[in-house]
Amino acid sequence: MTQFSVEQYAIGILILFSVVTWALALIKAGVLLKARRQNAAVIDAWSRDGKATAHRDGNSACAHLLAAAQDVVAQSGEGDDARERLERVLHQQVRIERRGLERWLPVLGSVASTSPFIGLFGTVWGIMSALKGIGIAGTASLDTVAGPVGSALIATGIGIAVAVPAVLFYNGLLRLVRAEVHRWEDFAFLLFDQAQRNDIDGSAARR
Repeated sequence: MTQFSVEQYAIGILILFSVVTWALALIKAGVLLKARRQNAAVIDAWSRDGKATAHRDGNSACAHLLAAAQDVVAQSGEGDDARERLERVLHQQVRIERRGLERWLPVLGSVASTSPFIGLFGTVWGIMSALKGIGIAGTASLDTVAGPVGSALIATGIGIAVAVPAVLFYNGLLRLVRAEVHRWEDFAFLLFDQAQRNDIDGSAARR
């Protein structure tokens, strides 16, 4: 490979990483905002009547928690086994929803950690090629050195420019995901508490 092709290859990968980073960050931000609105609607409806039946079949995490809890309550009688089953189902549902919301976030972490090294690889290869060219030419003038080395350093700069937004997006989105998961856990606790107060009696849940 020539110096030009290696540098272009590294820079091309970094440009692709940048496009993926921004696209993924925008998509995940939109998904999180939509999830917050939908979950808030379910929680508000449930807080008013303790049922939120109209939201039971929704596509939000809290709607899924509500449906799971109501199904368990309707199928269970009284006793510790019913409470343990409800607690287990709610915890499992939270884990499922969390995995869905965290999907693709590791891509941002991978981009953030690998981009500087890809850029550095392009730079090192470019400098090695420049030194090889100087050795062949037998001269080391400023013009001979500055051009190839300057071009090689561009790859490192691009690698850093790609990594910084990826780190910021990853940390910011991860904080939003954790905040949303805490909301689900709080709602799951409220559902469990309601079932306990009703003695997890199916007839009480259907009234």
